Amino acid sequence: MKWNGHLRIILAVLFPFLFLLILISAVFYCYIRTKRVRIIQKSHEESVEIGDFDYAEVEEEELVVFAGGEHLRIQDILNAPGEVVAKSSYGTFYRASIKRTADGDGSTFMLLRFLRPVCIGRSEEILPAIRVIGLVRHPNLVPLRSLYVGPRGEKLFVYPFYTAGNLAQFLKGESRESNLSNRWEVIYNISVGIAKGLDHLHNGLHKPLIHGNLKSKNIMLDYDLQPRLSDFGLHLLLRPVAAQGMFEALTVEGYKAPELIKIKEASMETDIYNLGIILLEMLTRKEPTSCRLLVLNQKMSDVFSSELISERKDQSSNIEALLRRFYQLAMACCSPLPALRPDIREVLNSYSAECGDGEAKILELRGIVHICP
Repeated sequence: MKWNGHLRIILAVLFPFLFLLILISAVFYCYIRTKRVRIIQKSHEESVEIGDFDYAEVEEEELVVFAGGEHLRIQDILNAPGEVVAKSSYGTFYRASIKRTADGDGSTFMLLRFLRPVCIGRSEEILPAIRVIGLVRHPNLVPLRSLYVGPRGEKLFVYPFYTAGNLAQFLKGESRESNLSNRWEVIYNISVGIAKGLDHLHNGLHKPLIHGNLKSKNIMLDYDLQPRLSDFGLHLLLRPVAAQGMFEALTVEGYKAPELIKIKEASMETDIYNLGIILLEMLTRKEPTSCRLLVLNQKMSDVFSSELISERKDQSSNIEALLRRFYQLAMACCSPLPALRPDIREVLNSYSAECGDGEAKILELRGIVHICP
């Protein structure tokens, strides 16, 4: 009986202590969860030189936030109503309605990109590249607002949603702006914007960032038809098999540079090749596979869209001359030899009416002529 009395006393003391311990553990866990919302706003140069990003602290679930995504919360992203807008072998795109502010004041459409865990690297492997991609800001590049890392390894990328669609839709006449009378000027401005975005990736960062998946479907259009390149650096995040699948998809679609058959690694030269195919798409309004045949056959017959030449009958000869120069630029970008392709700075110089004699000589040697609208 004495033993039972002592046992009751011990249990009476122990149970409150255990309850208090569990309560403290729960509070501590919730505190740790709130600390996993990481806000990164430093410039790209600072991110490379300052070692303030401790990858070892990454837990199972996390929300990495970049400039413009400070209002985002995990639950708002996961519970956002949305619809599927596109699919690929490695993920799915959703258009989702997410709260505009942390206080829930209104909502806005965002583009959510889900990448299958089997296709993307582990969090500690990809976060250095994610940080670089997330800090990139340029008027002609789609900004990454945040990244959600789920408990099962799933990754959900959050981007702005562009209601004007992409360049491929515009060229097919699906865009609301497809019947513009000044189509040549529109195409000229879009091509310059694409080149500026690619130039920032190749030359405007601490280290060059290869796009790796440049195609008309990955060029979003703002409300004023300003182009914004998306998907840049995606190949750095995918596992080797998935990345190779992405390159194979470029082959099917007509964008794969010849050297990728052997090298199997994207480069600035392969980006330029893709740019050339896109320029031909804009000239011809044909599918990229047809544009690739134009490159192989080296023929100018039936190249130009009839709307482009006939849009201004009083200036058709001038328009046709400009289109031929545009065609020469596209063909230079699609040279089968990477060393003969212009770099992106030379492409931009070809749009300028004024440049030095040395630069002009380089452009002349590569067969590139100045293009002005």
